[in-house]
Amino acid sequence: MTALTILIPIALILGGFGLTIFFWAMRNGQFEDLDGAANRILIEEDEE
Repeated sequence: MTALTILIPIALILGGFGLTIFFWAMRNGQFEDLDGAANRILIEEDEE
């Protein structure tokens, strides 16, 4: 039972940290151009 008193707060802290990082990434525009990278791999650029 004592293990649960340690593991539950740790899980809540890690979950909160993950949510914080996710919202930070959304605010900074990390998910704006999801199709750009997928299309960029198909474009062949001429190497000189």
